[in-house]
Amino acid sequence: MPVLNAASAVTHEVHGSRFTSYVRPAAGSAELCAWRLDVPPGTTGVPHRPSREEVLAILGGAARVTLDGEVRTAVAGDVVLVPAGASFQLDVEGDEPLRAWVTTSVGLTALLEDGSTLTPPWAH
Repeated sequence: MPVLNAASAVTHEVHGSRFTSYVRPAAGSAELCAWRLDVPPGTTGVPHRPSREEVLAILGGAARVTLDGEVRTAVAGDVVLVPAGASFQLDVEGDEPLRAWVTTSVGLTALLEDGSTLTPPWAH
């Protein structure tokens, strides 16, 4: 069983957030991707539609989650399931940064509101 230590993680900065990628094809995964998401307080997320399911386990802070127009708050200990193709936005609430562990399957892309597609390197 491989142990993916912190030194093997790759960090990406996108839309003001930090994505620290641990599990990805370049690290030996054939099917899954996983990363730590760190988002500063006051950040308004970018609305998008992921091409694959995503699961976000909230580790710290609080988020305003908008999923297909429904709005909920997620706090540490909560898990957010984002269906493939759903309209999704994550905004940080309060004075603490948001920290989450995110998993999905290899090949995830995100359709942005302007019609462009984001191909995140941490999911390929």
